[in-house]
Amino acid sequence: MKKIYVLLLLSFVILKATAQTDTTTSKILSKSETDEFFSDAFRKKNLIKFPIFRAYTYTDKSGTYYVALTESADSINQAKDTVNNTIKAFNFKSDKGIVLKKWEINDFKTPSLKGVEKEGSIWFWTKYCEFNDLDGDGLVDPIVVYGTFGTNGYDDGRAKILIYYKGQKVAIRHQNSVLDPARKTQVDLTFYALPAKIQTHVKELMEKMVEKKHAIFPSAYADKMDKKVTQIGN
Repeated sequence: MKKIYVLLLLSFVILKATAQTDTTTSKILSKSETDEFFSDAFRKKNLIKFPIFRAYTYTDKSGTYYVALTESADSINQAKDTVNNTIKAFNFKSDKGIVLKKWEINDFKTPSLKGVEKEGSIWFWTKYCEFNDLDGDGLVDPIVVYGTFGTNGYDDGRAKILIYYKGQKVAIRHQNSVLDPARKTQVDLTFYALPAKIQTHVKELMEKMVEKKHAIFPSAYADKMDKKVTQIGN
């Protein structure tokens, strides 16, 4: 009887732990939902000056969060694409009517040199952005990806992957190029302290970027990352 009781207790603990890690949710906000949370007054108070390209909300065991990806939308080019010189992202936690900013992203395209444009635009690559619990600890691990167009499109543009793990930002910065000496990837050393599941997921995401021709990583890149190489050129 005692053994049965212990087994039942263990089963209860396991089920409870599983339930806790399955409570995360995330979704893209509709325009009306975006306007409701990110009202004009809220945007003014929090210095959100650019148009919101996309907004998300997610909930995990620590609370409910709202994310706004904003782009400067400075002009329209000949291909009728929006040109952004600057991007900003904001993450807010909402708890019992109190909203606090948790983190912010600011970046911009490389400025022109003597009137010559090195990059055409910078924008969020939302097909790679995600807000999921990657390691099963009940906390969402946001991944935000953005990049630029160079003079030859993606071939010489930049890409940046930002992972937020328990409030800590971990970055992978990449310069595309069809020439080996000009191609460079920088990986924060803190990446290697992330749980293995998150590291694997990010490497798979990078492989997807290569498949979609949005990034050019060295063929032996995955092996080099496993060896904790923080800057890769060849």
